Amino acid sequence: MAELVQPAEIAREVLRRLAMQRTPPTPENYLRLYHEIAGTTVAEIFPEKSLKILAAALPRATPEQTRFARNLDAAVSEKSWDALKAALLALTAAAGAEPPQWSELIRELVLQLERGHVGLTPAKKREVLDRVLKSSTAPDLLFPRLQSLLRSWSQGLTAEAEAPLVEGEAGIRAAAPGAPRVATETPLASEWRELLAQVLENSLSQLLSDNPALVEETTSLAAAVRAARGADDVGRLGAKMKKFSYRLNFVAEDQAELHTALLHVLHLLIDNISELTIDDQYLHGQIAVLLDLTRQPLDLRRLDDVERRLKDVIYKQGALKKHLHEAQDRMKAMLASFVDRLAEFSDTTSGYHDKIERCAQKISQASDISQLSEVLDVVMQETRAIQLNAQRSRDELREMRRRVEETEKEVGRLQHELAETSEMIRIDPLTGAMNRKGMDDALEREVARAARHETMLCLGLLDIDNFKKLNDTYGHAVGDEALKHLAGVIHETLRPQDTLARYGGEEFLILLPDTTLDAAVQILTRLQRELTRKYFLHENQKMLITFSAGAAELGPQEAPKDAVKRADEAMYLAKRAGKNRVVAA
Repeated sequence: MAELVQPAEIAREVLRRLAMQRTPPTPENYLRLYHEIAGTTVAEIFPEKSLKILAAALPRATPEQTRFARNLDAAVSEKSWDALKAALLALTAAAGAEPPQWSELIRELVLQLERGHVGLTPAKKREVLDRVLKSSTAPDLLFPRLQSLLRSWSQGLTAEAEAPLVEGEAGIRAAAPGAPRVATETPLASEWRELLAQVLENSLSQLLSDNPALVEETTSLAAAVRAARGADDVGRLGAKMKKFSYRLNFVAEDQAELHTALLHVLHLLIDNISELTIDDQYLHGQIAVLLDLTRQPLDLRRLDDVERRLKDVIYKQGALKKHLHEAQDRMKAMLASFVDRLAEFSDTTSGYHDKIERCAQKISQASDISQLSEVLDVVMQETRAIQLNAQRSRDELREMRRRVEETEKEVGRLQHELAETSEMIRIDPLTGAMNRKGMDDALEREVARAARHETMLCLGLLDIDNFKKLNDTYGHAVGDEALKHLAGVIHETLRPQDTLARYGGEEFLILLPDTTLDAAVQILTRLQRELTRKYFLHENQKMLITFSAGAAELGPQEAPKDAVKRADEAMYLAKRAGKNRVVAA
C-alpha cells in the first residue's frame, strides 16, 4: 500500500483499521494508531483544562499559596511542562523547608534591644524595629527582615549603614565579622518583583482585555519577572519589556483613535436626531446635554451627572406624554362622536323627508277634510320630532365644541410644559447654574464620593455685594443680567470637577471636591480677581460687581446642611468685615 501523507487519508485509514481490528474507538486508541500510520511519535497532550480547574480550586489565603497559584496559572497558560515542574518543585521545597524559629528570633531580639551598641541608643533601636514591623505585614517578609536587623545590630552597624542593604535590589550580607561578603537578594527586592508582576497581571491585563495576544504576553512577562534573579535574567527581561512597551504605544494610539471615532459617530447620530425631531421640542434639552457632554473631556463625575439629569427628564416627560396622549385620545373620541351625531342627524333628516313626501301624496289623494286633518297631525308630529332632535343635536354639538376647545388648550399647555421640562428639571433658567434640586443631588453625590474615596470636600457660599442697591437703581432686568454675568465668569474659572448652583436670589453655592480648606479660599479669591478683571457692561458702562464668600470643609461625620450653614455664617462675617473678601469657617 502506498504511503499515506494527507491527514484526511490517514484519518480514513485509522477508522478502517479500528473497524477491522474491532478495537474500541477511544481517543487513546485513535491517537496511537494515527501516529503509527503517519510514522510520527505520540506527543503527550498537555491537560490544560484539568489543570485550570485545579488551579482555580487552590487556596490563596497566604502569600506562599498565592505565589504558587500564580506560578501554576502561568505554567498552564504557557502549556509548559518545564514551568509546571518548576512550580511543583518550588512548592515541595517550601513545604520541606524548616519552619521559621520565631522563639529563638524573639529571644535574640530582646537580648539585642537590651545590649549596648556603638552609635545606637535604645530609642533609636526601638524606632528602627517599629519601622520594620509596620512595613512588613506578611510573616514570610517579617522573619528575614528581623534577622537582617539583628545582624546589623550584632555587627555594630547604624540604621543608615543598613539602609542600602534593605533598599537595594541586591544587598551585600556578611555572616560574621571578617567573613567574605556574599551577594544575596534582599526581601525588598523580592517584594518589588512581586509588585511589578501583579501590576502586569492585574492592571494591564484588565486594560488589554480586548487583545488576547497582549494579555497572554502580559502573563508571560509577569512569570518572567518572578523568575528573574541574576543580571542575565534582568537583561533579557529588559529587552522583552522594551518590545512590550513599544506594542503598548501602538495599542494606546489605536484606542485614542477609536475613542475619537466613536465620539464622531455619536455626534453624527445626535445631530441626525436633532434634525428629525424639529417638532419635538421636549427632546432638544436632552440633545443639548448630550452634545455638551461629548464636547468636553469625559470623566465619571460628568457621566454620572448627565445620567441623573436624563433620568429625571425621562421620568417627567413620560408622565407628561401620558397626559398628552390621554388628552389627544379624548379629542379623537369627541371627534368620532361628532361624526356619528352628524350621520345620525342626516339619517333622521332623510327619514323626515320621506315621511313628508308620503304625507304630500296622501293630501293629493284626500277626498274630504277629515283625511286632511289626519295627514296634518302626522306632519305636525314629525316636524316637532325633527325640531326636538335638531335642538338636542345643536346643544350636544355646542357642548362638544366647548370640550374640544378645552382639550386643545390642555394639549397646548402640556406640550409647552413638555418642551420646558428638560431645561427646568435641574437647571436654573436664568443663570444656567443648577437649581436647588440639582444642588441637592450634586451635594449628595459628592458627599458619597468623598466618603467612598476618603477625600476632602469643601463648600463655598457667595453673595453679591450691594445687589439690592443695584436692583433699586437700575431695575430688576439689569440685576438679572448681573447674575448671568457672575455665573458665566464662575463657569469659565472653575475646574471641570467643580459644581455651581444657585442657592437663593443672589446667592450661589460652589462644590469643590478633592480640595482643602486653604485651597478653597484661594479658588474663591481667584474668582473675585477674575470678576474685577471682567467688567459687567450696562449700556456700554462698566460696572464693578463683587461678592463676599464663606468657605467650609465638610467634616467626617458632618451633615451637608451643617457645613452649608457654617459657610453661610462665614460669608456673613465677610460681609461684616467690609465685603469683597473670603472667610474660612
